[in-house]
Amino acid sequence: MSTAKLGNRFELTSQQKLMIFILSMSLYGISNMITELLPEFRVGPVELKVEYFIFIPLLFAILFNPLYAALGACVGEIVFGELLLGQFGGVSELEKFIEFSLAIFVAGMLVTDPRNKRQLAVAAYVAIGIDQLLGTIVDIAKVYVGIEDLEAVPGLPESVLAIEGFSFLNAMIISGTLFSLLPIIYLVPRLYGKVEPLLGMKPRDGRVKTSIAGFVTPRFIILAIVLIFVAGAVEFLSESDLDLFTWEMELDLGNIGMWLSLAVALIIFIGTLLIIRKKRKIEHKGENIA
Repeated sequence: MSTAKLGNRFELTSQQKLMIFILSMSLYGISNMITELLPEFRVGPVELKVEYFIFIPLLFAILFNPLYAALGACVGEIVFGELLLGQFGGVSELEKFIEFSLAIFVAGMLVTDPRNKRQLAVAAYVAIGIDQLLGTIVDIAKVYVGIEDLEAVPGLPESVLAIEGFSFLNAMIISGTLFSLLPIIYLVPRLYGKVEPLLGMKPRDGRVKTSIAGFVTPRFIILAIVLIFVAGAVEFLSESDLDLFTWEMELDLGNIGMWLSLAVALIIFIGTLLIIRKKRKIEHKGENIA
């Protein structure tokens, strides 16, 4: 068998990519509703809260496909965490979309062996690190440019660098460890090789090997820089006094909107699982007949 044929043998089909997208979208949407219900605690200048369950899209990115897992999670946040709650902020949401999808994609591509806990640990911190760092840079730039006022934190110097730097470290240590590192190290080795067959896929050691140098190309670096610039530019426009590219939708649905969003995400998630199960049964019947 030729190398070219072997390389194409384990390519994901469009149906598998769509399933990964929908599962990541719905499950991450459900997790966003859960984080809305969790309480927040403050100990002096330290704010303890669950910002997001970033390990969910990262898990899909490591086990299945980084691109479609990242895009699915971002769409899920917009649909279930913004639109259905009536909190969609228009084009300003593009900044979070770009930053979060880029973080999940890069972290997912860093893992070439899902059984390697060192790679999993690096990916867990890289994912939340990229997302938080890009957001921190944009926030600092907005204050220095003057389109946003400095929000002082009790117990910290009234310096944007100190405040944003502390927030970044806080997110990396608390969220990065509790809601990224620990779940990824625990779940990925246990799910690896067991969930892929549900989508008719081979585990990563059964597919064509990927390398870090294979995706960190000059083209990718230029594209990433352009996307980061676009994210910052859109956020600057949304915060400025310009009426260009602004669209906000505020609907006070209260708890009804939250439970409605959670219900829709659950229905989509369960429906997708049922479709996958039915598809697998049909495939097994076909194999038995053959």
